[in-house]
Amino acid sequence: MKRAAGTVLELSASGARALHLAAQGLLVAPKKAATRADVLAAIRRMQLLQIDTIHVVARSPYLVLFSRLGDYRPEWLDALLDERQIFEVWAHEASFAPIEDYALHRKNLETKNHWGMNRARRTLRANKKKMLALLEHVRANGPVKTSDFERTRGKSDSWWGWKDEKRWLEAWFAVGELMIARRENFHRVYDLRDRVYPSAASLPLPSSGELERALVEKAALALGVTQARWLNDYFRTKPRYRDADFDAWVADGLLIRVAVDGWNAPGYVHRDNAALAAKAARGQLEATHRTLLSPFDPVVWDRERALGMFAFDYRLECYTPAPKRRHGYFVLPILSRGALVGRLDAKAHRADGVFEVKALFLEEGVRPDDALAADVAFAIARAAAWHATPRVEIARTDPARFRRALNAALEMLLRSAAGESS
Repeated sequence: MKRAAGTVLELSASGARALHLAAQGLLVAPKKAATRADVLAAIRRMQLLQIDTIHVVARSPYLVLFSRLGDYRPEWLDALLDERQIFEVWAHEASFAPIEDYALHRKNLETKNHWGMNRARRTLRANKKKMLALLEHVRANGPVKTSDFERTRGKSDSWWGWKDEKRWLEAWFAVGELMIARRENFHRVYDLRDRVYPSAASLPLPSSGELERALVEKAALALGVTQARWLNDYFRTKPRYRDADFDAWVADGLLIRVAVDGWNAPGYVHRDNAALAAKAARGQLEATHRTLLSPFDPVVWDRERALGMFAFDYRLECYTPAPKRRHGYFVLPILSRGALVGRLDAKAHRADGVFEVKALFLEEGVRPDDALAADVAFAIARAAAWHATPRVEIARTDPARFRRALNAALEMLLRSAAGESS
């Protein structure tokens, strides 16, 4: 590509991918057993941990952490919420975020045109008297779950069929009067903000300029390298940035403008990632990690970015009618040594100890050889073991001939594991 003004570094396409994965904590496998501190560090590195409730395999936030930390204890995430080291907020979508970013996210929600906030305000205007009564109930009686309220009429036709109290609790959560005190069996427990995070109301909110700069910095740090038009999606801010919007930040050294082979636009690197970027430019970032990713992993949650960065066209199909799905219900991207080499539709049958691979698809142009089979088998076996479903059953692969090599690699891993444990 033609070098843009201010460009000081050139990256190959593989170097850009390596830089992105390094920033996300996905370049290499963890070198030691994970601790609870590592869970918090991973969330701070990503800036956000998106929440989703689907649990055919581990729920997304737990799976995102597994991809980075390996075998860790999921209850550590729950403990971080209980201890107020993280909190829940509408950001990219519903997400966990570090508690030190509370004021930043509060300012973003109150000043930006976020759909969740807009919906909450409409709900409050339409149901103010009943919602105030609900808030007083929480104040007088303590934390509540939606299951504390029985439905008094037929199925609602609003907000995914939520009962009124669920909609009202969610609205109070969005506008900030309620926070999530903890989760019980992954169900939200709502309480007054003053009880969950007493200092929240007195925290000074950033100015609009400070907010914009902070969100740009955080997204650029988390992404490693990004195009201008990709950056807004990280926190779902509008409008999309253009290269000219970054000129001042490039001039003052906050962002470094780089050229990436194959990109038709400049890339941007946060100055704190300058050393990593220099290593990437010299080919010194070797991607060796092999793992499965959640559909809500930051690496793939922006379809345009995943396509531009990895040539990986990913669309979540769990909300698509079954007959129209191409790959499956909850399809996990396969990361292998710096590339997204395929995807698989999996289900963890925990009671039976079986990790079912309903279908596995390799990307076009990926060679289905023994080396790839070994890497993919390793990623599947590690995920299956962490789910406590050590027996892997593969129903289908595309191409079909890959199934034999994959099963052989899995058998070899199992024999090796049995030998180590004997």
